[in-house]
Amino acid sequence: MSEVTTQVWGRDPETGQPRTITFMDGHISGIAPGGPDDGHWLSLGLFDLQLNGFGGHDLNGGTDPQTVRDLALAVHGSGVSRFAPTLITASRAALIDALKAIAQARDSDPLVRHAIPFVHVEGPHIAPEDGPRGAHPAEHVRPPDLAEFDAWQAASGNLVGLVTLSPHWPETADYVRGLRSRGVHVALGHTDATTAQISAAVEAGAMLSTHLGNGIAAQLPRHPNPIWTQLAEDRLWASFIADGHHLPPETFKAMLRAKGLERSMLVSDAVALAGCPPAIYDVPVGGRVELKANGRLEVAGTPFLAGAAASLPFGVATARRVAGLTLAEALRLATINPRTPFQLPALTVGAPADLLRFRLGDDGSIIPETVYVAGQPFPAKH
Repeated sequence: MSEVTTQVWGRDPETGQPRTITFMDGHISGIAPGGPDDGHWLSLGLFDLQLNGFGGHDLNGGTDPQTVRDLALAVHGSGVSRFAPTLITASRAALIDALKAIAQARDSDPLVRHAIPFVHVEGPHIAPEDGPRGAHPAEHVRPPDLAEFDAWQAASGNLVGLVTLSPHWPETADYVRGLRSRGVHVALGHTDATTAQISAAVEAGAMLSTHLGNGIAAQLPRHPNPIWTQLAEDRLWASFIADGHHLPPETFKAMLRAKGLERSMLVSDAVALAGCPPAIYDVPVGGRVELKANGRLEVAGTPFLAGAAASLPFGVATARRVAGLTLAEALRLATINPRTPFQLPALTVGAPADLLRFRLGDDGSIIPETVYVAGQPFPAKH
């Protein structure tokens, strides 16, 4: 952590005017208007609630503490201060091993501990059918089980903070209530559940729709269907993948309007190939895939997506462009909003100095210059 007083300046996305943020020992000690204006902007650091890998570092193909540490460095280089490592459907043993590796990485480095406030487990309690299951392996899909969840927590030191499941399982309500009583949040995703099943899960305490509009059947009834139900449910936040590939522009814009900016957030849902050069790769989850120059990741030889491969700053710029948002509104979807349900501190005196200093490209792209993680600077990599 930083042990000296540091000042960083840049334009406030809310006002467009310069401001100076002072921090010491990793925490913000002052926020004041004014300061040099070199054309850069300064915001709260991005928080990615759903990240499976980045820069060749994979959490879901067998991991170890060094992989987690290397992943954190790659994520910071992409422009993100904090993130929730996301583990997808896997065997009981594989999930336990991955959770142990993440816990050990956090224990070995205070900055990694800060960068990773909790883990997001996406599955294994999802829809088993092709379509809503997505790229999750069918052989490891299984019903919710509080005993298995408690084993996750025992292995990781209570590190799991969010679980995504499909609410079609008969055990859902009891499982959701059990997790909420343990202080853990529950999201709905990878589902073809009915309106009644979704409503019952929300009544039990589910609070988020994971990458709404994805992880769902390719063809749906006109109405009702799981998308309409989740959009209309005001007790659910919604996360969206705004990479320009997972949701068509008009779909994303309409969903954002329906859910409202106050209950929406952006996630990258990035896989290990995010940040890698375009090529054909063989990967543990998805098999043979092609990463194209425009950032689209496909199952090789098909038009089908094989995951997300864009950074969260790219998603912020895309959301701003296609939905007609202000810079402050787009940033809020990846800074304040994903922190709010988990009570993570935002940009206030006394909070950790998690910041993003960036400039805007001529095309509206967000070009990170420096990411601050509890006051520690990490130069962005392009």
